Amino acid sequence: MAHINLLPWREEARQQRQQQFITVVIAGLIFAGLALYGAVLFVNGLMDEQNNRNSFLQSEIVILDKKIKEISALERERERLLARMQVIQELQASRPKVVKVFDSLVRTVPEGIHLDKVTRQGNSLILNGVAQSNARVSVFMRQLDKDAEFNESDLQVIQRTSTRGDAIRKFTLGISESKPKVEEGEI
Repeated sequence: MAHINLLPWREEARQQRQQQFITVVIAGLIFAGLALYGAVLFVNGLMDEQNNRNSFLQSEIVILDKKIKEISALERERERLLARMQVIQELQASRPKVVKVFDSLVRTVPEGIHLDKVTRQGNSLILNGVAQSNARVSVFMRQLDKDAEFNESDLQVIQRTSTRGDAIRKFTLGISESKPKVEEGEI
């Protein structure tokens, strides 16, 4: 039998398999590198897109913050205007009230009482005057209590000027005005 040496063929096959292995490893590394590069590009694209969204949202937030400040300034201005309107309406409603109060005072003051001073503080009146007797002050208070323009009266001070029988009495009387009635058609 002839002697055949198979070692070089095996050596060539091994070198060929080794070259194929190296080629496959290099191709795999290149493919993995390309896949990694593509993944990095994709993620970077997503991050850039999200950063663009964030910057857009930040710019819109700044615009909306300015609008919110304008709205709150307008609301404060509206509240001030409404308060002014309320004061004007209250003044309009109370304008005839002063005339009615003085007219009622003139009608309710009985004979024998003279008012020296009438002081107004808000919705209350302080009446200083003189009377011929305590009974006349009492009648005056009852008449004030019956009048629709006034609430309950309060006698603060009454003093006799002398010990004689014909002495006059000085008095101080407090009374509050009733609320003005809203007439039909007024708001």
